[in-house]
Order: sequence, then structure tokens, then C-alpha cells
Amino acid sequence: MRLFISRPLPDAVVDRARKSFEVTVRTDTTSLSQDQMITSLRDFDLILPTLGDFYSAQVLDAAGDIRAKLLANFGVGYNHIDVDAAKAHGLAVSNTPGAVTDATADTAMTLILMTARRAGEGERMVRAGRWKGWHPTQMLGLHVTGKTIGIIGMGRIGQAIAARCHHGFGMDVVFFNRSPKNPPFPARQLPSIHEVAAACDILVIAVPGGADTQHLIGADTFTAMQPHAILVNIARGEIVDEAALIVALDAGQIAGAGLDVYEFEPKVPDALIARENVTLLPHLGTATLEVRTAMGMLAMDNLEAFAAGKPLISPV
Repeated sequence: MRLFISRPLPDAVVDRARKSFEVTVRTDTTSLSQDQMITSLRDFDLILPTLGDFYSAQVLDAAGDIRAKLLANFGVGYNHIDVDAAKAHGLAVSNTPGAVTDATADTAMTLILMTARRAGEGERMVRAGRWKGWHPTQMLGLHVTGKTIGIIGMGRIGQAIAARCHHGFGMDVVFFNRSPKNPPFPARQLPSIHEVAAACDILVIAVPGGADTQHLIGADTFTAMQPHAILVNIARGEIVDEAALIVALDAGQIAGAGLDVYEFEPKVPDALIARENVTLLPHLGTATLEVRTAMGMLAMDNLEAFAAGKPLISPV
């Protein structure tokens, strides 16, 4: 079977793929164009796409006679794939949950600590030669230990972040989730995002992307937050209304933000880049060799199972 891999992947993943399939690996690191997606659907049996490869209903319709039978997504998030349209065209869809949980939670902790303790601002000061030496009131930030963490979305990743905050930093945990959750540590489920935003010192977004969560976090949320509180987003950029976030920062409604994802990624608004109280990472959530290899291996598990006529390991 012919397999198309849309971006370079760790060598171990590609080596395994070549043992099972006739493989074409695209060497470009940017998102697929519409023409490239259409060609992949027509010319290959299996496709391994990833974030930014927008297999929309329009692309699927335009492809006409589709040869492909599986989109084995590299990543837990699959909002770039119209799953209903794919299935209507005879394609199965899988993803790579689980493999990303700890790395993404670690990135959330990085953003929490960097933003609360003004680490990015401090590093820029040192590198620019502007540091004049220690003094008692220099760069006073938010003390994280013992604060209240608010989690929006208590799935695998949300629970991993909350567990780190509770066990590692003695934080109280409040959260919003559409269905009831009983995590294995003290945590209070509140009935609305607004109530979580009002109760916490640090608000972390950990819900899936997609039409249901677009601009889930906007002006109302920022109005509810305390002026010393910070926002952290490690989920999907479009969940947060960036324009409303900029307004809230400019107005002092919140104290800062830590972002690993952006609404119009890879474009980052100049208004965010210019702010010292915003930590900006280039979508590093799962960026370790071990994790990216594990993600690729789970995608391969799905591909090999499908080729053998077996159930998918992690179907969408």
C-alpha cells in the first residue's frame, strides 16, 4: 500500500513505515496546499497528515475519485480534519492521544512559571545588558505555590496539569468540564467557565479545538478574571479570542498570558509580541524526540492495523 507522510518525522518512525509500506515523505515542513491534499487523496492508499493540513469538506469534494482509505493523524488534535466529511467519502480517521499528555502538561507548567515569575522578561533584560544587579523589589512576580489553578477541560491533559499543580505546588484546583469528572486528587468542579475564571489565580485552557470551542474564551472570561491572574493556553489557538485577549491585557484586566498556540498560527499579533507580560512559545507542546517518536509509532500502529484489516488502535 502507498503511504504519504505530509511532514518530516523522526527517523525511527519513517524506518518503520518503509518496512510496511511504499512510502513518500514530503520534506517541506509547512502545511500542505489544497492541491497537495487533493493529490494525496487521489494517489495514495494511506495518509499521515498533521496540524495545519486542512482536509476540509471542500478539499475532499474537490478530490473526486478518492483512492485513500485512512487519515492517520499525527497529533491528538484533529480539528484540521472534517471527520464527518472524511467518513462520508469512505476514509477512516485516527489520532495519537495519550502519547502527548505528559509533554503538553510539562509545557503548561513551563508557561505558568515563566509568566508568573517574569522569566522571559528577565532573560531579555540580561541578554540586552540592562540588568543592574539584584535588589529587593526587582521584577516581583506572582508566587505560584499555594495559589488556585483553574482548568478549562479536565481530560487527560487537563488532569495531568492539575496533578502537577496540586502535588508539586500545593495549589487548589478548580475546573470546568462539560461532563462530571472525579480526578484522583482534591479538585472542585464548578458549573461554568465564568465561575472558574473568577475563582483562580492561573487559568489554563485544555479543551480540544474545533467549531464547538472556537472563541470559547473571550471578553466575558477576561472580565471575570482577577487583575493579578494569568491565562495559559496549550490547547488550540482559536479557542481564545486573541483580539479580546489583547484588549484585556491593555486594560489591565489580567496580569499576563502564556501562549504556546495562536489563533492564526504561525502569525502572532505584534501587540502580543510587544508585551513584556506575555510569554510566547512556538507551539512546543510535544516537542521532544521521545514524544514525537511515540506519536509517530502510535500513528504507525493505526496504519498497520488498518492495512491488516484490524480495528484502529485510536479511531476518531
